[in-house]
Amino acid sequence: MTAPASTRPTACLALADGSIFYGMGFGATGQTVAELCFNTAMTGYQEIMTDPSYAGQIVTFTFPHIGNTGTTPEDDETGDPVAAGMVVKWMPTDPSSWRSVQPLSEWLAARGRIAIGGIDTRRLTRAIRQQGAPHAALAHDPAGNFDIEALVAAARGFAGLTGADLAKDVTCAQSYRWNEMRWAWPEGYAPQTDAKYKVVAVDYGAKRNILRCLASAGCDVTVLPASATFEDVMSHNPDGVFLSNGPGDPAATGVYAVPMIKEIIAKTDLPVFGICLGHQMLALALGGETIKMSHGHHGANHPVKDMETGKVEITSMNHGFAVDAQSLPNGVVETHQSLFDGSNCGIRMQGRPVWSVQHHPEASPGPQDSFYLFERFAAAMAERELQSA
Repeated sequence: MTAPASTRPTACLALADGSIFYGMGFGATGQTVAELCFNTAMTGYQEIMTDPSYAGQIVTFTFPHIGNTGTTPEDDETGDPVAAGMVVKWMPTDPSSWRSVQPLSEWLAARGRIAIGGIDTRRLTRAIRQQGAPHAALAHDPAGNFDIEALVAAARGFAGLTGADLAKDVTCAQSYRWNEMRWAWPEGYAPQTDAKYKVVAVDYGAKRNILRCLASAGCDVTVLPASATFEDVMSHNPDGVFLSNGPGDPAATGVYAVPMIKEIIAKTDLPVFGICLGHQMLALALGGETIKMSHGHHGANHPVKDMETGKVEITSMNHGFAVDAQSLPNGVVETHQSLFDGSNCGIRMQGRPVWSVQHHPEASPGPQDSFYLFERFAAAMAERELQSA
C-alpha cells in the first residue's frame, strides 16, 4: 500500500493503533521507530532534541514555530541529537537569529534525525493525552513512497520503554572533568577557576547545562559512567555526589545503579543530589518505587510546589516515569509536588543532606526559580567541610 498519489507527501507518521498522519519531511531520510510524546515548550527545541532523556522517543512540538531561529552548537546538551525524530505543525522558515549557525533541517540531516511538518499537532496531542504515549514509526522519503502496513507493523513491534535500560546507551564511555560554567554576557561559557568542592557526577544521560550549573555553584566536577561502582566514586575523594538525568525505565537502570547509591548513603556522610532519572534512582535506593506515566511530563511551563516552603516554581519537565509517593518509606519526605496532577517531584532523606527533584532546575524556565537547588547542594558540602574541620 502506498500513500495517495494526489497529495504526494514526503513523510508519514504511523501509530500502533493504525492511525496515519501524512506530511512533508525534512532533516534526514529513512525510518525510525520510538515512543511518541509531546512537548509544550515555546523555545529550546535544539536543547530538547539533544537531551539524552529523550532517547527512544519521537517528540511532537505543540508550539508551531519550531526551527525558525536555526541552530547553534552553543545550545547542544550533548554531542548529537538523542531524540529519535521530530513532529511539527509548520515547516521551519529560514533562520531569523543572529546566533544561528545552521538551519534546523540541515542540522537534523547532518545528524541522521528525521522530521515531519504539516501535521495537526493539536489532534495528535489530544490522542496522546487520551490514549497514553503510543508507539510510532516515522518515515521520510522524498519520492513519497511508503509501505503503510509495514510502518504500522513496525510501530506495533516496538518494545517500548518499560523495562528498557537506556542510560547505558547515552552515558559517557569513560570519566572526564568538566569546568565550563553557565553562559554569561559577554564572555559566553567561562571556565570555573575557583572551585571549592569536588563533585562526582554519575552520568545516566547528563545534560551539559546541569554540569555548567554545578560548576557555577563552585564545583570541580568529575563525570563518571552510569555503571560506576562505590569504589569508582570514592576513588575521587568527592565532597558530594550528583545523580544526573537520563532516559528509560528507572527500575532497569536501577539494577546496577541503586546498589552504588545505597553504599554511598550507608557508608558515607556525603551530600547527594539527584535530578530526573537521578531522582528516581535515589528514590529506589531509599526504598521507594517508580511507575510508568500515561503520557509523562514534557514542557517548560510546569508548576511545582515546594511542600515545605509553599513556594511555587515554574519548571521544565521531561519524564515518562515517576516516583510513587505512596511507596516512600518512613524517613523519606516528599518535598515537591506537581500542581498539574499531584505527582511526586521531589524527596529528601530526613536528617541527611540527601535529596532530589524530578524537574530540571538547569533549564531556566522561571528563569531562575530552581537554581537554588544547586546552591543548596554547595551549601551542604560547605557545612560538611565545616563540621569535619
